[in-house]
Amino acid sequence: MASQDALGGRLPGLFGSPDTSSFTEFLGAYSPDALPGRRVLPPVGAGAEEIPHGTTIVAVTFPGGVVMAGDRRATAGHVIAQRDIEKVFRADEFSAIAIAGTAGIGLELTRLFQVELEHYEKREGRTLSIEGKANRLAAMVRGNLGLAMQGLAVVPLFAGYDEVEDRGRIFSYDPAGGRYEEREFHTIGSGSPFARGSLKKLFRADLSAEEAVTACLQALYDAADDDSATGGPDLSRGIFPVVASVTADGYRRLGEDEVGALARSVVEGRYEAPGGPTAPLR
Repeated sequence: MASQDALGGRLPGLFGSPDTSSFTEFLGAYSPDALPGRRVLPPVGAGAEEIPHGTTIVAVTFPGGVVMAGDRRATAGHVIAQRDIEKVFRADEFSAIAIAGTAGIGLELTRLFQVELEHYEKREGRTLSIEGKANRLAAMVRGNLGLAMQGLAVVPLFAGYDEVEDRGRIFSYDPAGGRYEEREFHTIGSGSPFARGSLKKLFRADLSAEEAVTACLQALYDAADDDSATGGPDLSRGIFPVVASVTADGYRRLGEDEVGALARSVVEGRYEAPGGPTAPLR
């Protein structure tokens, strides 16, 4: 039988006076099956490796901000599923999110997180603190635990500018929703061990914004050099990593021309030093 709200042409009461500023909680109450982690799926098993997966993401802090970059390759098993996938996105004006793992679910989680932050801002008239944003994302990752246990894990990397402390901050997650704040730099994805090793050589506390971008590109190149699932700069197709910075001026995605010029410089430098730049011994 139709409700009085429906007969009167009004939206259900849940829309008129939601009890929460969290869009995810609201959606879970109104239409729980719309949440990625609430869907009932058959056992995935070994077939999960044939679903496209995104790989390597890096983030580096510098005085007054943070840079995040991701390669463009998605793989399905041993096949390149897509050469130009994007894995780094604007979360809100002062933060960025990137995903590694099951690509489709990761992209859906990203869109849901963007709406979550926008919904909170509209309901409360202010933005969440950066720690509040990181905690909201942790709860959303935890909601995907059932799919993660079937092989459809998504692991995001979150970074942003802390307006109170005037610095960039980085947060990582595990598939169960554990949230960890990282210092200086961090990497996720299949190529992360190689990227992290590269950044250990290149990171300095006084990096400029451009130097932080270059360090990210060097790290992604090193990851692609040793990890088949990570794509390096594709000069012939003009496909370069997605790079974004977050500072007091807000989120900014670097233009293709800007990233392309830096990526070409990195590639040219590898002709003389295939192993990349080295850190001075002190």
